[in-house]
Amino acid sequence: MQFTDAPATAADPATGASADPAPAASAAPTRPLNRTNPLVLGIETSCDETGIGIVRGTTLLSNTIASSMDEHARYGGVVPEVAARAHLEEMVPAIHAAVAEAGIRLEEIDAIAVTSGPGLAGALMVGVGAAKSLAVALDVPIYAVNHLVGHVGADLLRGDGVTEDAPLEYPTIALLVSGGHTSLLLVRDLVSDVELLGETIDDAAGEAFDKVARVLGLPYPGGPQIDRVAATGDPNAIRFPRGLSHQKDVAKHRYDFSFSGLKTSVARWVEQKGDAGETVPINDVAASFREAVVDVLLTKAVAACTDLGVPRLLLGGGVIANARLRQVAQERTDAAGIALRIPPLSLCTDNGAMIAALGAQLIMAGHAPSSLDFGADSTLPVGLIQA
Repeated sequence: MQFTDAPATAADPATGASADPAPAASAAPTRPLNRTNPLVLGIETSCDETGIGIVRGTTLLSNTIASSMDEHARYGGVVPEVAARAHLEEMVPAIHAAVAEAGIRLEEIDAIAVTSGPGLAGALMVGVGAAKSLAVALDVPIYAVNHLVGHVGADLLRGDGVTEDAPLEYPTIALLVSGGHTSLLLVRDLVSDVELLGETIDDAAGEAFDKVARVLGLPYPGGPQIDRVAATGDPNAIRFPRGLSHQKDVAKHRYDFSFSGLKTSVARWVEQKGDAGETVPINDVAASFREAVVDVLLTKAVAACTDLGVPRLLLGGGVIANARLRQVAQERTDAAGIALRIPPLSLCTDNGAMIAALGAQLIMAGHAPSSLDFGADSTLPVGLIQA
């Protein structure tokens, strides 16, 4: 299988068989597109999860995730080249597993949706190449979508294990927190109007969790480990800094995030204790660090809701698995009269189902497919919902 923007030949990722030369990038599929209740296969490879999801309209049929996290653990973080190689190895088995779980045949798919960005360039290229090959082999349209907006789309899915909440209302504020992204979005319409309010200017929250875990001698990934030891710590034991939360920062960075200074502060505090020959209270440090992150995230998210008059907050991204973050989010939104929405945790981490969901929404809204000449864009802006 080739992974270029316009491959000379294509292969079916599900069979590995070579196909005829791919049509020109402007060529359209000959099959009619079901725009009422489309069956969409989504491919997500922006980081270290190979996610394949299948949805029918808003109904979740399968959500298969093959993670290479264990391979990255030895390095203490995601290695792009390792992630890309793992995607290559897992793509075909993951597609087979998703199709089997959905109880369909691959030939029934109405369209392919794929993450074109943002994310790790090499990892994105694997998913984009596989999606193009599959779209050509099946003679179906392809929708290249934005990874971050996909996290919002996950909230639309219904099915086994998914809470039957009321439909998502617009506008809504979305706080997306993961290892690679910490973003605050204003979503006026999922398929046509998403605005970036603020984002991290250095480390993402998940990245800060990994780095602080390393300082404390905890294994990768850091988020679950810090959550575990913080459960028995005192969140008020140490007052760590809240980045970009001072009055002087409000004018320029009201909705932006910064966790690099917090990470450095934790490292220096631990170092000073060690130099003094004192025992480092890991539980208290973890709890106090976690509290600082949670405080900053939710202070800014609630401020955005209040400032813009939007009484709805949606959380997404892998860091949403953090128990304290969910607890404080509920407390603060309740106090402010804001409706809080959190998709099932299986749909908060990077997954193909959210990409399929966004693709299905684009189809049902009448959007034209992407042409085959799009590429992987590691810095795709959030306002570009479809490439």
